Amino acid sequence: MKLRPRARTALNRRHAWQILEAPAEERAEKRVPRQQRGRTLRQRAWHILEAPTGELPVVEPPATMGPELPDEATLHLVLDLVVRIGEVQMASGAGASDVTATILALTRALGLPHCEVDVIFTSITVSCHRGSDLSPVTAVRVVRARSLDYTRLSDTERLVQQLLRGKLSAEEGYAELHRITNAKHPYPRWVSTLAWGGMAASISLLLGASGWAAMVAFVISAVVDRVGRILNKLSLPFFFQQVVGGFVATLAAITFVNLDIIPEDRPTLVVAAALTVLLSGLSTVSAVQDAITGYYVTAAGRSLEVALMSAGLITGVAAAIGLAERLGVERTPIPAIDALTAVNLPIVILAGTGAAACFALASYSSLRPMAVAAAAGAVGAGAYGALTMLDSSQIIASALAATLVGLGGGVLARRLRVTPLVVAVSGITPLLPGFATYRGLSQLADFGTATQLMEAVAIGLALAAGVVLGEWLAQPLRTGLGRLERKLAGPRMAGPLDAGSRLE
Repeated sequence: MKLRPRARTALNRRHAWQILEAPAEERAEKRVPRQQRGRTLRQRAWHILEAPTGELPVVEPPATMGPELPDEATLHLVLDLVVRIGEVQMASGAGASDVTATILALTRALGLPHCEVDVIFTSITVSCHRGSDLSPVTAVRVVRARSLDYTRLSDTERLVQQLLRGKLSAEEGYAELHRITNAKHPYPRWVSTLAWGGMAASISLLLGASGWAAMVAFVISAVVDRVGRILNKLSLPFFFQQVVGGFVATLAAITFVNLDIIPEDRPTLVVAAALTVLLSGLSTVSAVQDAITGYYVTAAGRSLEVALMSAGLITGVAAAIGLAERLGVERTPIPAIDALTAVNLPIVILAGTGAAACFALASYSSLRPMAVAAAAGAVGAGAYGALTMLDSSQIIASALAATLVGLGGGVLARRLRVTPLVVAVSGITPLLPGFATYRGLSQLADFGTATQLMEAVAIGLALAAGVVLGEWLAQPLRTGLGRLERKLAGPRMAGPLDAGSRLE
């Protein structure tokens, strides 16, 4: 009677162990010894606690993600092409935002949808992402030289448009760019020298000088340009070229005064005209544009360059005035200018037209951009003269006149197939603060204060900011109100208007 419960208990125990056993294993432990049976039970308990990794299916590697790109040779060709185009734009004074938008538009049009662009003052970096299984390809181009050749810039702009419209392949575009960058200037160098002299003569007439003073300004600026050309061949840094230019211009004006070649009260205008010529090549507009559009590193680099070149010019002028005083020269240029009247306003407009056209010619511009630049100079000089007659301050008058130049140039330039940068820089050239700079130097030498010199700096910044604002205001008039939200991305002085949408 007592054996039956034990038998049931043993049987029940066997059923309990069977619950813990893996279903696929055979129950052969009934015939094995007790020691081996204990070892087997411990192994079964361990297998129950351990995850059955051996029975999981094999995980396949993920599929390759990323865009379909052209072959390796085409990829490198496209990257080299776009960075070289950006180099031409940067060397011609285009803003960092313009260069970035141009490169992004070109890479998307030529089959590279995922690219990142980094533009600073001295280099351009473009990186192309090739998907999850390939490393990106990066191209870097250093901007070593800067020169004003607006024909080269305009030809590059036309090349960009042809590439975006699919009229040229990458190979054809590369060959055309090589031809553009290796072509000679469209005019001889002496034509540019005469244009710089004509610009100085026009500026002196705009300030109210006589015909004799305009002729002297022409001769002095032409001589300064030739001297600078010689120094440039000797690889003298541009800072010292500015020092020599300011020194020669001021000392020549003092010499002409003491030889009684021009009236005593007019040498100031001759020096102011020469200083305006020396200030015209600086990239003030691009520096302000970069600062407004968020490229602060490039803006800081351009601003430092403008400040350094202006400091060289100021040093040369101050050295000439100090040398004249040490030599006992009795008459030095007096910083004075006649008030503008309604009778002189037509002369101011004509002088502004001539100054802008001469600057465009000196920068190797073709005929159509030169004509548009002359019209912009007339608008800027006329607006500045009218506001001055209404007793507006020079800073406000300069800002408003430059805004009109940027607005008119932004509306008409692209319709006439002219780069807006050429029109903007040429249009504000007659308004550059050459006279304010010389007056500030005289005040600094006589009284030790820099109030007038800071006013000259403020005028230069007002001109640059006004041009950028005018270009921004021109976008609704140029593109239509229906596309206003898409187009108002920032002021654009060069390159295509729309960089396209980023492909995801």
